[in-house]
Amino acid sequence: MYSVISQSDIVLLLISDAAQAENCQAIFSAMKSGSVLGLSHGFLIGHLKNIGVALPSHINVIGVCPKGMGVSVRRLYEQGTEINGAGINCSFAVEQDIEGAGKMTDIALAWAIAIGAPYVFQTTLKDEYISDLFGERGILLGGLHGIVEALYRRFSEKDPFHSCSLAFHQSVENITGVISHHISQAGLIDLYDKLDEQGKRVFERIYASAYGPAYVLLEEIYDEVSSGNEIRSVIMAGQRLKQYPMSEIGNTAMWRIGERVRADRSSVVPVVNKFTAGLYCAVMMAQVDVLIKNGHCMSEVCNESIIEATDSLNPYMHARGIAYLVDNCSTTARLGARKWAPRFEAMINQEVFVAYDSHVDRKPIEAFHSHPVHEALAVCAELRPPVNISVGV
Repeated sequence: MYSVISQSDIVLLLISDAAQAENCQAIFSAMKSGSVLGLSHGFLIGHLKNIGVALPSHINVIGVCPKGMGVSVRRLYEQGTEINGAGINCSFAVEQDIEGAGKMTDIALAWAIAIGAPYVFQTTLKDEYISDLFGERGILLGGLHGIVEALYRRFSEKDPFHSCSLAFHQSVENITGVISHHISQAGLIDLYDKLDEQGKRVFERIYASAYGPAYVLLEEIYDEVSSGNEIRSVIMAGQRLKQYPMSEIGNTAMWRIGERVRADRSSVVPVVNKFTAGLYCAVMMAQVDVLIKNGHCMSEVCNESIIEATDSLNPYMHARGIAYLVDNCSTTARLGARKWAPRFEAMINQEVFVAYDSHVDRKPIEAFHSHPVHEALAVCAELRPPVNISVGV
């Protein structure tokens, strides 16, 4: 590896986050002057900031960061060989350009095009790693896991005649299936507009109940990520995991039921559950607003909170299960999801459902109707790949 690095003009560093932190100094030392270090995620930048180490002055550093997991990047790239424009959105950043001639921007854009990105937006590697770690601890993985655990329990306990399979359909299947598909194709506001009047009232009530508590929790997560605490946590966990590997979450009864449900989907017509939709959209919009408050560009906000969920992660979860993806994603994402999902579940059970069953403040739903993210998503939809991702079986 180091022999190749020492001879290379461009080094694309795609090893795991923990491995980057462990080996970065040796990698920097091996790189020749004027060469380019390419990152697909800004975790290393956050780690170096935590330990007070600057990037070496003899190299250029760029980032091209796909808005989805690696297997999604590959699958859409393969689909793009037959359908022009298939691919996965990327952000790009120029972290260090030692000549200052703009060539690093050209290299980053060429890299993004080479992996099939139909839409590329500029950010910084700091904003990228913060929004990425924040997103996977939020609505992309950890938040979603907590939401469905809470919903499944409510549906199965609220009505003793509610079968476990039906509870799974109304929670997990609804979000990863029909809700995500509708948001992907037409946006959140259209999902609401397509509900009947009674459905809109339910959506509004649970949305208004959930938005505030979700926002508070997501602000805490953002603070933990931006302060470097989550990166420190991942680094420390790497040492523990050498002796105590993570267990899997997919062995509980709820996820076993999911295996049966996915095997027999033909017997159920997918219809949006307005209660589930309102809760999911509330957490999603709270994440959107936390990112906007902290100065992230709208492209990053839309991709990290909505597009990556509905166009990359959720289709895989629909095919193979949320538990499967949590148990098979990157160690950084997996640690974050497992850490924060119980907090989301507790928040929903202890605050959201209590508020729904008592008193509701309508201000959050009024803000939802006029939110600028709806216009931004409409623009993004014009740039959307012309195909849905093929996840296989």
